[in-house]
Amino acid sequence: MTSLSRLAALVLLAVITFATLSPIQLRPHLGDANVERALAYVLLGVALALGFPSRVTQTVLFVCAVAGVLEFLQLFDPGRHARVLDGLLKAAAGVVGIILGRFVIAWVSRAAERR
Repeated sequence: MTSLSRLAALVLLAVITFATLSPIQLRPHLGDANVERALAYVLLGVALALGFPSRVTQTVLFVCAVAGVLEFLQLFDPGRHARVLDGLLKAAAGVVGIILGRFVIAWVSRAAERR
């Protein structure tokens, strides 16, 4: 499960990077932009938490750094806009995903102990 989660995190990171830095017309549109942003980073956080279960601090720092760096890089694309609030939303959603992933790990551990 760890290897699959790491692969999922890598794929999600690539998709998030493309969606964040590509021209706005190439960005996938599934619904409200804030919901899309949050969902993408929640999924990234869950995948990181499951893929690196013993590295909680590093995964939190990583997801926050990714959110900040990708938001900053939008400054260099005239068709995109970088906003501090968007970066904070992405970072917070990533941390929520990590917390959810930790709950999944704890739940699976407890279920395994009961057997």
